[in-house]
Amino acid sequence: MRAHRAVILRQLQELLGGIYDVSIAHDVYDFLVTDRCRLPSAARSHPTDEQLLVAAEPDGEVGVSLYLDGDVLERLRHADPLQSLHQGNVADYWTALEGVSHFVYLAWNCSHDKQVTLHELELQAEIDKYVASYWLLKRQFPERFPAELMRILFERTRIDPTLAAGRIEIYRRASLYAERFCRRIERRLRARRADTEQQVLAELRRFYRLSDARKVAHIEAHA
Repeated sequence: MRAHRAVILRQLQELLGGIYDVSIAHDVYDFLVTDRCRLPSAARSHPTDEQLLVAAEPDGEVGVSLYLDGDVLERLRHADPLQSLHQGNVADYWTALEGVSHFVYLAWNCSHDKQVTLHELELQAEIDKYVASYWLLKRQFPERFPAELMRILFERTRIDPTLAAGRIEIYRRASLYAERFCRRIERRLRARRADTEQQVLAELRRFYRLSDARKVAHIEAHA
C-alpha cells in the first residue's frame, strides 16, 4: 500500500513537473500525512480530504506537511487514474492532484525566494486540475477531445463554506479566474493546429512563474 501511494504521488509530481518544466529537490511522499490524528489540533477541525500545512520557523525555514485522506489514496490504489481516468475516480484524482499541486508550487517558489499567497495557490491548483487532466486524457484517448472537463470542474463544482473555513471569497475568486484562463486555453486547444499544444505549453510555463498579481493581470488582459 505504501509503495503504491509513493508511486502515484510521485507520478503526479512528475506530471506537473513535465507540463510546467519545473523541478524541486523534494519528494512529495516524504511530506505526506494520512492520519488526521497526527495533524495539529487547529487543523483537525476542518473535515477536508486534502490540506497543505505550512509553518514558518524563526530561522526562516519553512516546515511543510501534506495531508491526504488515506481512504482517498486507497481508492486510487484500486482505480489508478494514471492508467485510466474516468468518472468514478476523477474526484479522488483531483483531491490528490490538488495536494501535489500545492506542494510543488510552494516548494518551487520557496526555492526561488518567492512569496506565495493562498489565492495564488488555489488559482494554480484549479488550473492544474484542468491542464493535467487534459494531458492525461489525451495520452489515454489520443483521438478524443476531453470536452467534459470544463463542465465537471467549473460548472458542476460548488465551494463548501464549511471546508472553506471563512476563506470562501478567496476560493471563489480563484475558481472564477481559473475558469476564465482555462476556457481560453481550451478554445486554443480545440483548434488542433500542429503547433497549438506547444504554444499552450509555453504560455502555461510563463504563467506558472508569474506572481499572484501578474497572474490576475494576465487573465484580465487575455481571457
